[in-house]
Order: sequence, then C-alpha cells, then structure tokens
Amino acid sequence: MTQRAEFATVRDRLAVDDLVTAYAVAVDDGDWPAYRDLFTPDGRADYRSAGGIEGDARRVAAWLAENLARFAVRQHLIVNRQVRFGVLEHDTGDTARVRADYLNPMRLSGAEGRAAPDLECGGRYDFGALRTPDGWRLSEVVVHEKWRRGPGAP
Repeated sequence: MTQRAEFATVRDRLAVDDLVTAYAVAVDDGDWPAYRDLFTPDGRADYRSAGGIEGDARRVAAWLAENLARFAVRQHLIVNRQVRFGVLEHDTGDTARVRADYLNPMRLSGAEGRAAPDLECGGRYDFGALRTPDGWRLSEVVVHEKWRRGPGAP
C-alpha cells in the first residue's frame, strides 16, 4: 500500500468515526434535523431490539423525538469501534461497516439533583456507511440491545 493510499484510509477512518460520534450527539441532544442529515436518502434504522421501530431515517427520527422527550439527560457512550471498509462498484473504500458497543444512561425529566440515571441500557450498534458527494453518510443503523436496568427492564 502506498503512503497516499494509507493516508486516504486514515482520513476515511477518521471521517467514519466522526459520523458515529455525530450520530450519538444528535440523539443525545435531540437534534432530529441533524440526525436525519446523517443518513443517505434511503438510509434506515432499526431499534426493534430496544423496543423501538424500524424504518427510514425520517420516520425513526420522529419516533425517537416522541419517545426520548421524557428523558432530560441522554448520554451515549459508543466504544470499541471496529471499522471495516468495503468495495462498491469496484472502487475500494466506498462503503464502511462499524461495529461498536454502547452504554446509554438516561435521566427522566423532573429528576434534577438525582445522581443515578433512571434508565441504563447497553449493547452493540452495527452501522453501515456510504461515501457520498457530501461525505460519509449512514445507510443503516441496527441496535442490538443486550441489557437494560430501570423502568421497563425485564
């Protein structure tokens, strides 16, 4: 691999990492226009393992806005990111897959002053990303919730 190719791979890895971080920030901040803008036009998200829905980014953003409004504090911690680049139309590096673990503590509205979160969950994300003329965008987000503690926990 040439230095130019290695540099391009590092640049893409950083851009995909920024995309995953932007996803977490948009969800935590409730910035639903930013959330939708992170996706390709046909991008989809699947939150069914966490009791949610599956659908296009616009529909899922509306569902998230409604269901997460009861939490004043949301804080995604997305770690152990594994990034793999693929091939689309014979041009290397046009697609990426990211597998990452998450921890998500949340506090209900009206729970000011409480130190502990009211709900915590954790699991793994599978992200699909696509290089577009506007940069890297999410084509797919799949949540695999592994555990939950708090209201509604099994």
